[in-house]
Amino acid sequence: MTETLAPAVTISASAAKRIGEILGAEPPGTMMRVAVSGGGCSGFQYGFTLDDARAPDDRVFDAGSALVVIDEVSLDFMKGSQIDFVDGLIGQSFQIRNPLAKSACGCGTSFSV
Repeated sequence: MTETLAPAVTISASAAKRIGEILGAEPPGTMMRVAVSGGGCSGFQYGFTLDDARAPDDRVFDAGSALVVIDEVSLDFMKGSQIDFVDGLIGQSFQIRNPLAKSACGCGTSFSV
């Protein structure tokens, strides 16, 4: 069962499109998992993986063909965030625009609260 997008985390149109492309090449039931873990140069870091299993504490965000899974602990660090996909001169990447982050590293995958 999936939930509609809640204000806790939103997915930009460009991220939804790219996630949909990635998941389209995977077996049915595959979702993108976004998690926060300790580490990185700023204290916490984001991780992006593909997963076909849902844990009891997972929240599933559905943006069309883009299914994103975030566990409750990670979600506490990401409230109000937007998952975005950027295609720029230095490459392509998923980025989290997190209003709770007090600082972030230059690559955008590490932050502090």
